Formats: sequence, structure tokens, C-alpha cells
Amino acid sequence: MKFVLQVEIRIKADQVAAFMAKLAENAAAARAEAGCLQFDMLVDPQDATRVMLYEVYADDAAFQAHQQTAAFKKYLAEAVPLLASRERHAWKRIE
Repeated sequence: MKFVLQVEIRIKADQVAAFMAKLAENAAAARAEAGCLQFDMLVDPQDATRVMLYEVYADDAAFQAHQQTAAFKKYLAEAVPLLASRERHAWKRIE
């Protein structure tokens, strides 16, 4: 069963450009992973500080492997401090 992660993000107002650059780097690395099937970055057209990520992995193991990559660890260390809030929701996609 596919593992889906939805992340609701609020960026600190003065950190939008810096965060988006780090997010793009993380997304590119994730998309290159064998177990990552989809990695979408969405921004609220009315509020650039609101972002949603929609990530689909082949299974739980693929998501766990993603979290162990150097790119993801760098994202956590460098990008997450730029956020006002971050809320993650895990889902199982019904086929």
C-alpha cells in the first residue's frame, strides 16, 4: 500500500525565499529516490507563507529510507528553522 505524506507549512514571513530554495533542493533529491513516486509542492496563491507538500512513496519502507538520506537531514537542519509551523499527516492510499 502506498504511503502518502501531507505536510502543511507556514513559513516565517521574512524567510520565504530562503525556505523555498531549500525546499526545491530537497524535493529534487526526493524525486530522484527509487521509492518516491510523487513529490508536489503547492503554495497558497493568496499567501506565499503557506505551503503544502504532497508526497507519495511506494510503501512505508521507502518513506523511512527517504528520512535517512543526507538531503532530508540537511533539509531538517537548514529549512525547518525557517518555519513558523509544520504539521505532518500520514495517509495510506487506497488502490
